[in-house]
Amino acid sequence: MKARLLIVDDEEDFLDIMAERMEARGMDVTTTTSAEIALEMVQTEFYDAVIMDFLMPEMNGFTALKMFKASRPDLAVILLTANVPDEKCLEAIQLGAMDVIEKPADINLLAQKIEEARALKDKQR
Repeated sequence: MKARLLIVDDEEDFLDIMAERMEARGMDVTTTTSAEIALEMVQTEFYDAVIMDFLMPEMNGFTALKMFKASRPDLAVILLTANVPDEKCLEAIQLGAMDVIEKPADINLLAQKIEEARALKDKQR
């Protein structure tokens, strides 16, 4: 079974490229440009991981991360950032992010993290 991935970023070009690259690695990818829509999606759909931009216009990564974890504590959330200070990255990990990865994202590293999240979920079942 393919890994199911939700990618959330306000830049549509970035979403298209990431989706294409992850699909090329055999993943089932869904995308959205809205953190609020992503929060609704994780309530009705199963995802092995969510990859989300840290700096989103209507809701930042911290707020979304807290809401993801409140409703789905087992959800693996990987935040992407272009310019967030190290202390904020550490705070995100303490709030439950699986990882914080700097943009431009290393696709192989992201794929590895998604597989780690999937393996962890398989153990929990």
